[in-house]
Amino acid sequence: MPGPVSVVIPAHNESTAIVRLLRTLLDTDPDRRLEIVVAANGCTDDTAALAAAVSPRVRVVEVAAASKIAALNAGDAASHAFPRVYLDADVSVTGEALLAAADALHDPPYASAPRMRIDTRGASIWVRGQYAVWERTDYRRGSMVGSGVYVLSEAARARFGPFPDVISDDGFVLRHFPGAERVVLADATFTITAPRTMSAFIRRQARILAGNEELAARFPGLPGEPSAGSTRALFTRILRTPALWLPAVPYAVARVAARRQAAKVRGDWSRQGWNRDESTRAAQTERWE
Repeated sequence: MPGPVSVVIPAHNESTAIVRLLRTLLDTDPDRRLEIVVAANGCTDDTAALAAAVSPRVRVVEVAAASKIAALNAGDAASHAFPRVYLDADVSVTGEALLAAADALHDPPYASAPRMRIDTRGASIWVRGQYAVWERTDYRRGSMVGSGVYVLSEAARARFGPFPDVISDDGFVLRHFPGAERVVLADATFTITAPRTMSAFIRRQARILAGNEELAARFPGLPGEPSAGSTRALFTRILRTPALWLPAVPYAVARVAARRQAAKVRGDWSRQGWNRDESTRAAQTERWE
């Protein structure tokens, strides 16, 4: 039988989500292969206590600073097994999906993830339109590892040292592995909740853009995601799909607005906050209850 798999979960004030996630992981890990570490960082709620109470199998480490990067490094230090999963606390995923992604690693591929699903229930019609268009992008159609979950082999994790203090940890990691070195599983999925409003969606996009700009400026030796021809390809797909003509307009407007927001922190990326969307956590709590 394959060996243990470590799961590092950075969690900042995630009392509404952490118990649901941990119970799901434990209930769908019949062979008890998952070694779970919750790195509670800068919490002012009872995230750490709730996580520790779920099961003796959950190890909790506490970090004083409200920093995902500090939490990732603390979680790494407390973990022992490879492959290693890095998992956002507000993601919905099963232990079986994480184990499938871990078992798909054979050096290469070095990095993996289940396929991402977007839950748009409760989101505005404008936000749903954003994702309808986004589903046709080259990025979405390719080997998209990150955005809430990524799994690294031991050889993959050895390619870099401690996580650097950057906006986009998953973007930093992804740039170490070209497409042939990563795999997205077709039959295993995880789910993230879409922002409910366009303003929240734009703030999220601005953070993504600022994170990409920071990585390009600070780590020029790391390749970025291939983009040549991607805009033209998306435009062609939209032209061929009349149902996308209307949502394509606010899609373009939202990109312009996000770029303007991202430009405000250009060169001083530490000013870019987390832009946490509490409405998505409220939606998850309603469904769990």
